[in-house]
Amino acid sequence: MENDSRTVSFQRLSSVDSIVSDDSCEYYQTDIYEQLPSSLSKRRCQYVDQAQEDDDYEDFEYVSHLNRDWSSTQPLKMLPLSLQEKKEIREKRNQERLSINPWKSWTQSQQIARRRLREQLEMFFSGLLPWKRTLNKIEGGFGVGVKAYFVFLRYLLCLNLLNCAIIIGSVLIPSLIVGNRSPPWYKTWKNDSVLDIFLGSGFLERSPIFYKFYEYKALEPICLNTSLLFFAGMVSILILSLIMIVHRAVVGYKHTWLTGSSFTGNMSKKVFCGWDFCIQDAQTASLKHSFIRNELKMDLEEQRFRLKVSQRTLKQWVVLCFLRAALNFLVLLLLGGSFALIYCASVASEKKIFIHWTLNLFWEYLPPITITLVNLLLPQLFNTISVFEDYSLTTQLNLTLVRSIFLKLASLGIFLFFLIRKPIATGKCDETEFGKEMYKLTVFHLLACVCNVLVAYPRALLVEKCPSSKLAKKVGKPEFVIPLNVLDLVYSQTVIWVGVFYCPLLPAISILKLLAIFYMKKFTLVRCCVPAQRMFRTTSSSVLFNFMLLLGLIMSAVTLGININRFERGHCGPFTCENSVFNVTSKCVMTLPEPAQTAISYITSEAFAFALILAEAIILTSFVSRGTANRKAIERLKDMLIMCSSDKRFLVKQHSTLVRRQKKIQKNTEEMADYVSNISRES
Repeated sequence: MENDSRTVSFQRLSSVDSIVSDDSCEYYQTDIYEQLPSSLSKRRCQYVDQAQEDDDYEDFEYVSHLNRDWSSTQPLKMLPLSLQEKKEIREKRNQERLSINPWKSWTQSQQIARRRLREQLEMFFSGLLPWKRTLNKIEGGFGVGVKAYFVFLRYLLCLNLLNCAIIIGSVLIPSLIVGNRSPPWYKTWKNDSVLDIFLGSGFLERSPIFYKFYEYKALEPICLNTSLLFFAGMVSILILSLIMIVHRAVVGYKHTWLTGSSFTGNMSKKVFCGWDFCIQDAQTASLKHSFIRNELKMDLEEQRFRLKVSQRTLKQWVVLCFLRAALNFLVLLLLGGSFALIYCASVASEKKIFIHWTLNLFWEYLPPITITLVNLLLPQLFNTISVFEDYSLTTQLNLTLVRSIFLKLASLGIFLFFLIRKPIATGKCDETEFGKEMYKLTVFHLLACVCNVLVAYPRALLVEKCPSSKLAKKVGKPEFVIPLNVLDLVYSQTVIWVGVFYCPLLPAISILKLLAIFYMKKFTLVRCCVPAQRMFRTTSSSVLFNFMLLLGLIMSAVTLGININRFERGHCGPFTCENSVFNVTSKCVMTLPEPAQTAISYITSEAFAFALILAEAIILTSFVSRGTANRKAIERLKDMLIMCSSDKRFLVKQHSTLVRRQKKIQKNTEEMADYVSNISRES
């Protein structure tokens, strides 16, 4: 009893700690029963009893996992049990079905049916996702990081499809039905030209693409009008985008938190459980080989860097800190110079020149050209600077992403600041002029992607046709730089959100642009790029992608709020004169019954906001507490698993020691018997 009550500190033992020499075997033999799994299970029961007494059983939820009664409707294939145990559970469930009442049996059958329906719907919708086979080929050839970029592009494409559907249903169709224009908007005039496609003027300015096309029209119900539908559609786009981005970021962070901190378990899983034995196609098998190989390269790269960091001296750490401080100061200087250059280009573009149509077009596109050049050159410098800072490859990626996204969003913010500070012109639709600027940014981003392909393909041909030339060896085929390409997508989507209010069909243009970018990037990757020599992990980077996208959405919402206040009394569009954005819902609210008006007034008051914030704080506190308790329980489980592994190694060593001793004793006994028999024969 005294030995059973002793407590043992669960420490993570390495393989070196479990090795026992022949001389120290007796010492370990005294404590062997405390280190066996059976004694650990006894202590688990003691912990459970103690937790029940303290009414805090949640901290030990995972500790009692092994003693759980698996009598629920959870599928057998999901249970972490052996085949024999699963057979016993199946027989137990069959016996329970015969003894339970009809209501409980019907409830369980409905739960199973709902679960199977949910699984089938998930499989159906996952099968509808485009480019699934293409993404698997990209992952096998270039790693999971490159695939993450194309998955992110596909996600933005689906998001813009939903936004486009909302705009068509709530903005475009009502305006086309009740609109009565003379002449029609699709008629071309004499002054229209091909340049209108790039400038957003002429027939495009009169089309449903821009804000000026939409006017205030009353519909059949008293409170329903095109202004209200326009406002509801734009708010729905922002709310839907916010929900989807936050959900994706939370799911990615959960996956990163569960799997991103440990590499040993992942290595064992990839080596022993990574193969899919259902594969029958040779090409699929080759892709699976590539998946596993790339994953192992990432794990080995992370462990190699950790070993390098552990061997640094104090002098090396001091020199590295000074170097990183100097490089960060250089980054700040580059950012400040780029912002000043963008502002000067925006000011210069306001001066109209009339020399030649090409120069006029260049002058109109001077701010987009400057922003694109800055966003093209500085991230390359940031990527080079991060190499000298001597971080891990994943940290280098994330640091380059943070610096580059600050550059891209801040450069766009400088341009928006210039547009907001610009005085309102008389005789023009200022809202449409703002939408034109976002339209030009979107068009020029597509043109920049086309130029990138036109530059990368001749470079690849030079390397393939003349591999021995000095120029080809110096230039070489490029690698697919994931941070820069992801930031282009974030920048592009931010421009869409900023301009969607004043250019409602901008998401439809973005859909066509994303489709073109996908196939151009795929061609550039497969035909013009080489696989990266160093692999990196994308679990934390995927969360960072969505966080940067969330920053872009917040920036667009702030810009929209400022512009709405700036154009409060517009002269065009659905919100003119008394029909402003601020009172668009007042007519509908006044037609509601008195209790409904009182409820809406309370919901929009400060008292309700305070109660809502208080409830959110309580809910978040409870979730944080549960997360802390679960984290402690997971740490205990890890300690127990490592202790059990150390016990097994110790027992194997102990067994081999005892076997050697028995053999030695048997040999000495045989020698003694031979010696005695020889003496007896001599006597």
